[in-house]
Parts: sequence; C-alpha cells; structure tokens
Amino acid sequence: MTRFRKRKKTVIVSFADHEADILANLLRNLVELLYDGMPPRASTSSDPLAALLDNDGPTSPPEDVVLQRLLPDAYRSDDHASSEFRRFTERGLRDSKAADAKLVLAALEKPSGDGIPLEGDDQLAWLRALNDLRLAIGTRLDIKEEDDHAVWEKLPDDDPRRLTYDLYDWLGYLQSALLHNIK
Repeated sequence: MTRFRKRKKTVIVSFADHEADILANLLRNLVELLYDGMPPRASTSSDPLAALLDNDGPTSPPEDVVLQRLLPDAYRSDDHASSEFRRFTERGLRDSKAADAKLVLAALEKPSGDGIPLEGDDQLAWLRALNDLRLAIGTRLDIKEEDDHAVWEKLPDDDPRRLTYDLYDWLGYLQSALLHNIK
C-alpha cells in the first residue's frame, strides 16, 4: 500500500512492488505517447541561442485526443496565433512533460529501501507527472468535469472501464496525498 511520510521538507513515498510497477508502466507509456509521431529536431546545434530560437515544432494540434488535452491550443479563437505559438513551444512542452515522467520513473527504478525521498523540485515534478497521467486516463475514459463521479465509482467489476477508472482514482489519491504532505 502506498504510504507518504514527511521528514522536515522531504516527503518520503513508499509503494508496494506492484504499485511501483503499475506507475512505472503508465509513465513509460506517457513518455512514448509524448514522442509518438514527433519529427526529429531540424537543428542539433549545441549553441544555447540557437536552441532558444528553435522554431521547428509542429504547427497543428496533435491528432490524438490525449495529446490535445496535454498540449492544448493557446489561442482557441485564433488559429494562426495558436499555430505560431505551438511551433515555438510544443516541442519544449513535450520535453518538459517527458522529463518529469522520466524523473519519477528513475526514482521508481532505484532500490528504495526506506522509501523514495522527494525534495522540493522533485515533489513538483512528481505532481506534474501524476497530473499528466491522470489527464491522459481521464481523457481516454472521456470523463468530464461535470460528470457525477458516483456513476463511475459504481461501474460493475466486469465493465472494461472499471480497472482504468480505478487507476484514474488511485492517481488522484497519489496527487492529493503528495499535496497534503508538501504543505
């Protein structure tokens, strides 16, 4: 069972082996999704200014509904402005989301013994990664903000969405518990 403990400004999280495996698999899938279909960078310059001015990103929204949710249009009423914004920012946003997921994944893959210690910036990366996973699963399930969650919680065990909803709910618990411990 997942446990959170606080030691000064450090939060220590412990997972059962199967929980860590499930979370690690979800994170691997998220990283794969973030880079799926993304063309390689046109420029591989090590010049920091060239990297800052990198504008070879995509200009249209992704086709996958989960990626649309994770990488939304910046200007919903202005296609041109949204396209330009996406061209300059989407690759960096994907990289940032993947970096958060990889940080959590690396922590899960290390032998943890007494739990995984999370310091300030790591805590925020964990929250962002958990949020991205929850958004991805909620989008796949087509959960809406106005949905009555009691309906989802009463899904019968043989409903194919049941297990996925349970993962969505568990990720919400992880987010909430981590937030509670970093206050």
